Amino acid sequence: MANYQHILLATDFSDESERVVNKAIELVQQNGARLSLIHIVEYTGTIYTGEIPLPETLDIDQELAAQAEAKLKSMNEEKNLGATSHVEIGIPKKEITRIAEENGVDLIVIGSHGKHGLQLLLGSTANGVLHLAKCDVLAVRVEK
Repeated sequence: MANYQHILLATDFSDESERVVNKAIELVQQNGARLSLIHIVEYTGTIYTGEIPLPETLDIDQELAAQAEAKLKSMNEEKNLGATSHVEIGIPKKEITRIAEENGVDLIVIGSHGKHGLQLLLGSTANGVLHLAKCDVLAVRVEK
């Protein structure tokens, strides 16, 4: 296994994500790596393209982002992680990979769970990150 220097943990704050958090912490300790946390607030309203936010939803998105920042801060303090936190508003796969690239991340740790169809093995976000990332991606299986 590669010696990772900077690990990015993508979390959705679900109960199932605890396994993903624990795996990231384990890898940070094994590699002596630094840790960054990220949560993406998906646009609450979009026009038909699915990528352009409607003006009336921006306030809701900002409120959700503020709540996410508080949750990341709490997680960071409770687990004594010493991690850098990122909260972004947008499309999760794009924002996760953008932040990873901008911050020199060499491993993204993300949860995956299959629901249906072609995304049976990976969730759509994990699948998108896997295909867009320029660094290694560890998809940790979570049960729903």
